[in-house]
Amino acid sequence: MLTDAFKKADLPPQPEPKRKIVIAVDGPAASGKGTLAKALAARLGYAYLDTGALYRILALATLKTGGDPAKLEDVKPALEILKHLTPDSLADAALRSPEVAEAAARVAVIPEVRAVIRDYQNGFAKNPPGNAGGVVLDGRDIGTVVCPDADIKFFVTATPEERARRRFEELKSRTHHLTQETVLKDINDRDQRDSSRKISPLRAAADAYVLDTTGLTPAEALEKALNVIRAKFPDASNDNSSGGAQKFKPGI
Repeated sequence: MLTDAFKKADLPPQPEPKRKIVIAVDGPAASGKGTLAKALAARLGYAYLDTGALYRILALATLKTGGDPAKLEDVKPALEILKHLTPDSLADAALRSPEVAEAAARVAVIPEVRAVIRDYQNGFAKNPPGNAGGVVLDGRDIGTVVCPDADIKFFVTATPEERARRRFEELKSRTHHLTQETVLKDINDRDQRDSSRKISPLRAAADAYVLDTTGLTPAEALEKALNVIRAKFPDASNDNSSGGAQKFKPGI
């Protein structure tokens, strides 16, 4: 045993695993946070996770079974979906309907559900797929609750009117009788719920960079965000525009 100890002592020191850079992108609905987060992940070669889609997929599954998205007992069976997620499942157009968005807001206030999803998000941030050098997570409480120690935090916003216009343009082709006024009301109602809820309210982290995208194109918003990242991590901001964001593997 003593000999073994000396053998171990003679081994060269092992390098520390390279720390993954975590970028949090928070903000209200239709602020442009998802567009920005995906673009950042693609440019940096980082793994990307739309955390809001996790709540939406649970909400959709609950609605399909006739359950109440505000009740834990009805949502609980849907949590099994998290073990079998794929990029395609989170890109399902059905997740973007107003009905699912409303249901997701109800799912999101259930503490037990938030705890399970938070574990999923933390696991993704610590062990990104493909051993990516970093991760970009977008949501509403990434910088404040899920990853409060994130290396860089963005809080993306825009005026309610601009956000309503964007969401209306996104939904009008597949949602009959929808009006921009209705979308604006839905956005204002959602903002009120998200910012006033007791659990993980929507708010900018104290150390977040606030990015107002009201008058910006997606490309302009991306460049502003990249400038913030370059200032802190010059080596992490190499242009990877010919590549793409790392996709995640199923399972938790």
